[in-house]
Amino acid sequence: MEDHIQFDADACALLLLDQRKLPLVEETYPCRTVEDVIYALQTMVVRGAPAIGVSAAYGCRIALKQAMAAGAYWRNELERLLSMLAQARPTAVNLAWAVGVMREAGAGIQDPRELGEVWSALAMKIHAEDIAMNKAMGRFGGALLDDGDTVMTHCNAGALATAGYGTALGVIRGAVDMGKKISVIANETRPFLQGARLTAYELHKDSIPVTVACDNACSLLMKRGLVHKVVVGADRIVANGDVANKIGTSGVAILARHYGIPFYVAAPSSTFDLATPDGSLIPIEDRTPLEVTHVGSTQITPDGVPVFNFAFDVTDHSLITGIITERGVLSPPYTSSIADIIGQDPRS
Repeated sequence: MEDHIQFDADACALLLLDQRKLPLVEETYPCRTVEDVIYALQTMVVRGAPAIGVSAAYGCRIALKQAMAAGAYWRNELERLLSMLAQARPTAVNLAWAVGVMREAGAGIQDPRELGEVWSALAMKIHAEDIAMNKAMGRFGGALLDDGDTVMTHCNAGALATAGYGTALGVIRGAVDMGKKISVIANETRPFLQGARLTAYELHKDSIPVTVACDNACSLLMKRGLVHKVVVGADRIVANGDVANKIGTSGVAILARHYGIPFYVAAPSSTFDLATPDGSLIPIEDRTPLEVTHVGSTQITPDGVPVFNFAFDVTDHSLITGIITERGVLSPPYTSSIADIIGQDPRS
């Protein structure tokens, strides 16, 4: 699955598979302005840290076309639009990373037409590199899974969350590509149900056995020996190995430690934030209460009752067995392994 993010170069439009409508409806959402891209990011038309980064790269190209309407002041308008784009969502570091990479590549280019050519090529390169990194992660991570394993996932860290193939689901696909029989328990992932709607959708299409479980069934399933390993994705990994991922991930990690189950995180180098020392400093997005008070258009909570809807939590590095990257599997102590392997990558 590599066609859910497409860019129409002639129209300078980003075409996204609208993940809000999956699994029942497959519909494309077109983004022709930066405001369209920001809306798509904030409303979860596209989600998942690597996919957000790829979409942001194409969003920069759209910003350039939009800024050119300002004539001689195009550079000022471009900077305004890029700043808006970079701040669209706070937790997934790939967003700011992608905008930063595009900005750096465009520094000093005075001709907007030349910049457009440079940025178009670079966005396509970021897109292709993400797929290649995911497949490399799949090979490294697939080796950690045993034939016959049942793997628990939380949220969707598959092709839909990336440019293609996936991070956590890429590990599962990698093991399957090695000829191993792997089955998956997909936690439903309230309140947006990425596991029930998206992970199950992807794996079922690939004929990989998948069972959806309520989030609060994790302890029972682990206690009964139905879970052999846990593999999740990440939205940000900081210098000491603390990991921000979808809300509920930390609880799954704590349960996995209690029951002696290996807990792995899969993420590309672009998801690492070496400038942040530990997870306490990661900004946590607080999303609209409507995602909790309603399922679709149906209200399920009483009027006037407040809710918490933090989109992410932080899993302490001490709970993580290994971090799977396109460069290999990082092991504790993460402060040194991240610095040694990821810190050498200028893209991070």
